[in-house]
Amino acid sequence: MALCAGGGVALQGQALAAPAPETVAIDGVDYPNPLRRDDGGAVTTVADWEGVRRAELLEAFQENVYGRSLPAPTAQTFGVAQSEVGGVRRKIVTITLTGPRGTRRIEVPLFLPAARPAGTFLMIDHRGAVDEDPARSSDYAPVSTIVKAGYAFVALRTDDLAPDGGDYRDGVIDLFHPAGEELPADAGRAISAWAWGASRVMDYLETDPDVDAAKVAVLGHSRSGKAALWAGAQDTRFAAAVANDAGSTGTALARRSGGGEGGESVAQLTRAFPHWFPPVYRAYGDRVDELPVDQHQLLALMAPRRVVVGSATEDANADPEGEFLAYRAAAPVYALYGLGDTGLASTAWPPAADQGFRGPAMSYHLRSGGHGLTAADWTNYLDGDLFAAVGAAPVQG
Repeated sequence: MALCAGGGVALQGQALAAPAPETVAIDGVDYPNPLRRDDGGAVTTVADWEGVRRAELLEAFQENVYGRSLPAPTAQTFGVAQSEVGGVRRKIVTITLTGPRGTRRIEVPLFLPAARPAGTFLMIDHRGAVDEDPARSSDYAPVSTIVKAGYAFVALRTDDLAPDGGDYRDGVIDLFHPAGEELPADAGRAISAWAWGASRVMDYLETDPDVDAAKVAVLGHSRSGKAALWAGAQDTRFAAAVANDAGSTGTALARRSGGGEGGESVAQLTRAFPHWFPPVYRAYGDRVDELPVDQHQLLALMAPRRVVVGSATEDANADPEGEFLAYRAAAPVYALYGLGDTGLASTAWPPAADQGFRGPAMSYHLRSGGHGLTAADWTNYLDGDLFAAVGAAPVQG
């Protein structure tokens, strides 16, 4: 399906300096315009985007969707134990995080190839699926395959930060909030805490001489894909964000959910997982059209860094068409940097399955099958040249 009658992303009046239209048409439905400032002015240059609009969107997502992020730790230290396991270099990194109300230690395994890695994949792992022995890999986290391909791999367990259910505050959240008091309505919950934790791992990677901190991709599947996108949007140190089957409040457009396409609605999502998002977002469950932001704008917040969307043909709950439409609708922001090519062979849904599409800063694939992070997905990520430098000239202003 086209995003507008002409088959492209509809940004009516984009060439005008001001005012900009309040909405853009995506598949015939009005969505918030990523290139309209809060004062109504048009975003036409990188300076407009980086100087004003980007901060506005981050604030809107914090205020209405993901909640206020935790502050930086009051203290943070790293401890490293090195060994070789199954012919793979391994470091067990202990990160000690201190806040006003206590200290928390988390351990993350880092696996390294023999030579300097071409890049590093930082996985937010809600399944606890990464073993400290790379030989016990799975298609979900194929450590041996990743390392043999020349990449480093580090895994962050979400339960170390905010348990996925039960007392989700029993991790890092209560380092900054009184344990006996209700959290503020707009304070981040589990998804926000997982994203925050990815940035703390990035703090460590900046100190490790065995990796190139300028070539780190934050990656997640499903609920962890939501967190990976939010981490990448906030923390520009990540060179790429990879969201695999991230669905509602990840890569799929919120306004489509529950509208007959089969995708999980915001109301369903926040009812089933009330600990993922703050009450301010749950309040939009039955009125998603009032959301001041949508997920195409979240994808756009990665610009000019690489954003990677992985979908699956039979993953109806995640709304793969909604993920595809959001991916395409983020392109006008990338175009400010001369990076608006999505790599897609056609604007029509569905694209060819089991084929990787790569533009200069945007990557997409639609895998055959259902919800999961599979060997086929990893083939796209490992062969997708995600860490190549981008060199298109930005729009001057």
